[in-house]
Amino acid sequence: MKPFTLAEIAAACGGTYVGNEDMKSAVITSVERDSRQVKEGSLFLAIKGERVDGHDYIQKCYDNGAICAICEKAPENADKPYILVPSTLQAVKEIGRAYREKFDIPVVGVSGSVGKTSTKEMLYAVLSQKFKTHKTQGNLNNELGVPLTLLSMPEDTEAAVIEMGISGFGEMTRLAKMAQPTICVLTIIGCCHLENLGDRDGVLKAKTEMFDYAKDGAAFILNGDDDKLSTVKDVRGTKPIFFGLDKSNRYYAENIENNGEGGVSCTLCFDDTRLDVTIPAIGSYMVSNALAAVAAGKLLGLSDEQLKNGVEAYKTVGSRANVINTGKLRIIDDCYNANPTSVKASLDTLKNFEGRKVAILGDMKELGSNELALHYDTGAYAKEIGIDRVLSVGPLAKELARGAEDVWFESIDALLPELPDLLKDGDTVLVKASHSMHFENIVENLKTL
Repeated sequence: MKPFTLAEIAAACGGTYVGNEDMKSAVITSVERDSRQVKEGSLFLAIKGERVDGHDYIQKCYDNGAICAICEKAPENADKPYILVPSTLQAVKEIGRAYREKFDIPVVGVSGSVGKTSTKEMLYAVLSQKFKTHKTQGNLNNELGVPLTLLSMPEDTEAAVIEMGISGFGEMTRLAKMAQPTICVLTIIGCCHLENLGDRDGVLKAKTEMFDYAKDGAAFILNGDDDKLSTVKDVRGTKPIFFGLDKSNRYYAENIENNGEGGVSCTLCFDDTRLDVTIPAIGSYMVSNALAAVAAGKLLGLSDEQLKNGVEAYKTVGSRANVINTGKLRIIDDCYNANPTSVKASLDTLKNFEGRKVAILGDMKELGSNELALHYDTGAYAKEIGIDRVLSVGPLAKELARGAEDVWFESIDALLPELPDLLKDGDTVLVKASHSMHFENIVENLKTL
C-alpha cells in the first residue's frame, strides 16, 4: 500500500481514535474484513453480519498482528488502537475514497446490465500490456467490494479497472464517489433489477449516475449498439466514444467468425486502423467487450501491437462462459448470474456449437412486475433460434418452459435424476440462472455423467 496512517484513516471516516497517540503516525499494510486474512500491520474492519459479528474477533486480530480496528463498539481491554465509528460499512467507503485520492492514475469504471465482468477482464488484459494494472477480484463490485478493491491497490499501481454493480438508484453515486473514474465504460442497458429500477430507462438513469462523479476531463466509452446508451450525446461537455458491431460506431468490427472453442476471430476497426484478432472466448458478444477495451487502451496510448496482444491475452473467470469437456458432454458453465439479456446472449453462443444443443435454464430474479412475461419471452427465443432442448428449473422458469415448449422441473433435486435420460453423448449443455438458484450444483452433477 501507499503510506496510509491511522491519523489519516480516522480523519477520512470521521471516527474517534482511541489509543496511544504515538501510534497515530503508524502506517497500515492492508485492510481486512476477514479475521483469517489479518497479518502484521493490518487494519481490521469489524463488521456485523447476519451470522458472524466481526467485533467478536478484534482481540484475535490484534494477536495476529493487526495494529488497529475500525469498530462500532469499543473492544474490551483493548491493548492496541481502535477507531470508533457509527457504521463500519460507511467508514470503509470514506477510507476507500481517501486512499483512491492518493493515486493520480487512469481508473476505468465499468458497469452495465450484461458483460461487466468479462469487459473488466478484457480491459485488464489490454491495459496490462503497458501498465501495472489493478482490477476488481471476484464479485467485489458492490458498496463493500469497491472500497476493498481500492484499498488493495499496491503502491506501484499504474492503472486500475473497477467493476461497479448496482441494483437500485443511488448506489452508483456512492460507488463512483469512491472510485472517481477517469474513464467510464458502460456495456448494455438490459432488463435487470427491474424490481427496483422499474424499466430500462430506470436502468439507464441508475447506471449513468457514474458520470456525475467521474474526474474532470474523464472519457466516456459507451455501447453505441444499445438503443438507450446511443441516446447519450453529451456528458458534461464531452462527446462519448461509441463502440459496437455497427459501422456507425467509432470502434466497430468486421469479419466476425465464431469458431466455438477455437475462439472468435474478427477485425477491430477504428480511425484508419484494422486489427485482426482471435479472442480466446466462446461468445460473439466478446467482440463488443474487446472494442470497449481497445477504445480505452487507445485513449491511454497503447500501440496497435499492445492492443492486439491484450485482446488475445484475455482469460475468462469463474462460472462465466467457462467450457468444460467431460468426454461425454461439453458443458458451458455460465451459472454465475442471469437476466433476459444475458441469457439470450448465452443462447446465441450455444447456437454456434456443433451437435445437439441443450439449455438448462432457471429463474431470473429481480425482474419486477413483468417477470413472468420476460421468462416466457426468453424461452420462446430459445425455441426460435433452434436450441434442441430447453430444461427449465424453478417456479418462475415454468413460464420459460411454456415459451420454449419443453419440460419444466420444480427444483434441481427434481431435475438431476432425469438428466441421464434427457442428455446424449456429444451434447453441448448451457447451464444458466440467477446465482441464488445454485446451478453450480447442476454443473457438478453433469461432470459425473
